[in-house]
Amino acid sequence: MRTPEKTVVEKMFAAFADQDVAAAVSTVSEDTVWIHHGTQKLPSMRFVGRKGVQQFFEINFTTMQMDYFRVKQIVQDGQVVIALGEERFTMAGREGAMAQKWVQVYTVENGLITRMEEFATSVDDKDYGVVA
Repeated sequence: MRTPEKTVVEKMFAAFADQDVAAAVSTVSEDTVWIHHGTQKLPSMRFVGRKGVQQFFEINFTTMQMDYFRVKQIVQDGQVVIALGEERFTMAGREGAMAQKWVQVYTVENGLITRMEEFATSVDDKDYGVVA
């Protein structure tokens, strides 16, 4: 079932896929907080407000070349929307491709994303198979 909360998160993902910073920023509140908790290969980062989220997207679009970005599942509990996914990319200044599996937790209030926290792990992209 489509809800307003899922719809705004899906709109943000569509803007990300189109590399449309303005459309992505239009999905967040003025006082939004976005936190990437870091991985084995990437540092923790925190972005505050619309200007911070704009910076988040600009960093992604200018320093990362995506091989793929897949949202595997979206679930919702009230105002909380949880997205599970995976990605593979190359990053300016780093040798070789990097892959991650991630969980992103969005809080949506009054039709806008007020918080996003990403929990990710760096993986060998050959590790997406079943563990024996």
